Amino acid sequence: MSQKFQHTVQHRGDVSYVKLGGVIDEDNELGELVEKIPNGTAVIDLGEIERINSCGVRDWVNWLSKLETNGTRSVLVECSPAIVAQINLVNNFTGSGVVKSFYVPYFCPECDEEKVLLVEAGDMGPPPHEPPTCRCDECDLVMDFDDMPDSYFAFLSNQKKLAEPDKVNGAVKDLGTGRAADGTPSGKHKVKSRASQPNIAPGVPSLPSIQRNSTGPMRTHQSSGPQQAPLRTSGSRPPQLNGSKPPSAPSIAAMSMRNMQLSSATIAPPSKSNALVFVLVGVLVAAIIVLAYLVLTK
Repeated sequence: MSQKFQHTVQHRGDVSYVKLGGVIDEDNELGELVEKIPNGTAVIDLGEIERINSCGVRDWVNWLSKLETNGTRSVLVECSPAIVAQINLVNNFTGSGVVKSFYVPYFCPECDEEKVLLVEAGDMGPPPHEPPTCRCDECDLVMDFDDMPDSYFAFLSNQKKLAEPDKVNGAVKDLGTGRAADGTPSGKHKVKSRASQPNIAPGVPSLPSIQRNSTGPMRTHQSSGPQQAPLRTSGSRPPQLNGSKPPSAPSIAAMSMRNMQLSSATIAPPSKSNALVFVLVGVLVAAIIVLAYLVLTK
């Protein structure tokens, strides 16, 4: 089995529980799973899929098509944000299957925490779809939804009704570790932190976004609550407060000298090509002057 791509298949009656994890790229092993999944219903757990590229999307669509040709109905559960992004981008990504549950990403601007919340597609109701409320475990404030609702929940508009939900929920309960009867993780396991699972972040966001790091600027996000004060990045110096002691004259002189040194260091000397251009221009001007002199003295 590939280290990048992991898979397990379990059976309960005519229901197969297929758990996929890692990266779906050109080195995937989806083709090997066709013979392991008989006709019936295939519950495909995608919660641990970290990333999927264009080659992986092609193989994934072909794999679902082969399963459907064999008489297998697919039900997608715990779709990671990377999978949700592809569902919204590729029209036939789910084939004739149904999305039962998926993860919704959140961000806390106060604590710099990211989380994903498992949501049942049937609980989202009719459009327009709004993300459920999710609170931060650190500060207990309402977290911001870390995407655009119109684009992230777009696939729900064409969502099909789940057939035989009791059979699917029973298989998920028996074969999915630590899940409740409705297929959702129980207790604290319902919320996953990206800090504890750093590879769960989406490989392709639904819309372009500006990422945040410890030394860069804050990324943009849509706030679902009152606007919070900008979060200062680690290692940055707090601003001077009114009435605080101004920097001393030696400090100002030292900073000025340093700025002058940095400015002079960034000025690059003229290159040899520029000097050659100046020489050629000078020769051309001199030739024109000599030619004009000869013409006027005749």
